[in-house]
Amino acid sequence: MSAALEVLRAGVRTTVQDLGRAGLAHLGVPRSGAVDAGALRLANRLAGNPPEAAGLEILLGAARLRATRAVTVAVTGAPCAITAGGRPAAHGLPVGVLAGEVISIGHASAGLRVYLAVGGGIAVPPVLGSRSTDTLSGLGPAPVRDGDLLPIGPVTGPPPAVDLAPYPLPRHDLRLRVWLGPRDDWFTPAALSTLFSAEYRVAAETDRVGARLTGPALTRAVDGELPSEGLVLGAIQVPADGQPLIFLADHPTTGGYPVIAVVDPADVDQLGQARPGTAIRFVRQFRSSRQETSAPVAA
Repeated sequence: MSAALEVLRAGVRTTVQDLGRAGLAHLGVPRSGAVDAGALRLANRLAGNPPEAAGLEILLGAARLRATRAVTVAVTGAPCAITAGGRPAAHGLPVGVLAGEVISIGHASAGLRVYLAVGGGIAVPPVLGSRSTDTLSGLGPAPVRDGDLLPIGPVTGPPPAVDLAPYPLPRHDLRLRVWLGPRDDWFTPAALSTLFSAEYRVAAETDRVGARLTGPALTRAVDGELPSEGLVLGAIQVPADGQPLIFLADHPTTGGYPVIAVVDPADVDQLGQARPGTAIRFVRQFRSSRQETSAPVAA
């Protein structure tokens, strides 16, 4: 048998993810990729992989996998208990697993998404240059299920010798930096004031496509609808009910509701770990001639 991870318990909404399909939005192909991309990059570095290697994104943890050969794994993202071959293992550090041993990932104690990288990466066939599962378009491999055998690629380097790999823990409240536009002129001055003064909370209807929020409605100054136009990661779209929706990794490439602002790309990863009920406040960013390069451009 080729090197593989045998899925004994897939957990909830477990998918294969890498850093996504960059540069194809003009063709209508979403980027997808890990919702907390920083956590996946860290897991890959700890497992001895390049940053773009594919790993597993596991919603709320609670998964079990058996290695068919000796491997190095790393688990990052939402904190959880881990065992390898029945031995306690560290979250956020390289873990050696012998052939036939089971890696058990417990329930996440905070946050939403756990990431597992394995030395060599998950080597499912790429689609349009990425191994990511896109839950909106259906591109990429099917969601991971019990009994799947996930192939492992060749090891490209040793894991690093580290005792500590700090990464921000999920928070119960977030302050997200945002850039106004492109359609802030579709909203009343009162709506813009509300956006930056009110507290919103992450709603239960949140997934890889976007984080829905509940709070004071944002009222429009312009009636009617927009023609569909391009969307980027972190775009804050406001549907007819006035409740903001922040687009995440599997967001569509176009949309017709106005986008009042865009979350700074540096803050999107922490939003990807926000559980329903997490408090959200927005902090306005201002452009100047020296800050133009900080404006969000990611698709």
